Amino acid sequence: MELTEDVTVISGLTNTVVATITIPGLNLSTGISANPLTNRIYVSNFTSNTVSVIDGATNTVIATVPVGTTPGAVGVNPSTNAIYVPNRDMDNVSVISGLTNTVIATIPVGNNPNGVGVNPITNRIYVTNQDDNTVSVIDGVTNTVIATVPVGARPFAIGVNP
Repeated sequence: MELTEDVTVISGLTNTVVATITIPGLNLSTGISANPLTNRIYVSNFTSNTVSVIDGATNTVIATVPVGTTPGAVGVNPSTNAIYVPNRDMDNVSVISGLTNTVIATIPVGNNPNGVGVNPITNRIYVTNQDDNTVSVIDGVTNTVIATVPVGARPFAIGVNP
């Protein structure tokens, strides 16, 4: 028997389950985000070191993108169609092109990155670094860290108000 994980699709209109999408393998999915402009959903898979790309129109997995070790949360910039995935054991962030479903950049950040937030207006990406108590600020144009902000102990998740 092959091990799998499922993503459950719930209708926002009826609050009912409308689909269950099977992701092959025991992936321990740790992050999920959507691009509302392309109707693509991105699921990080912790144990297989991949991101599954789901077509929201057909509710099927259309691509599996290899990323770094132990990926965490997923951030999507719908304005640029770029997807950001922190790789916890590698202290970096993979940038995936939503057009080609390939990694187009890898950005070094702080120690044990996990949470990611995206401001599509400023094209800034914010990544929590749990083991050094900081947030890395990434310029989405150059894919470089432009600031490191000290914060409280062990930041995990992050929210952005554009």
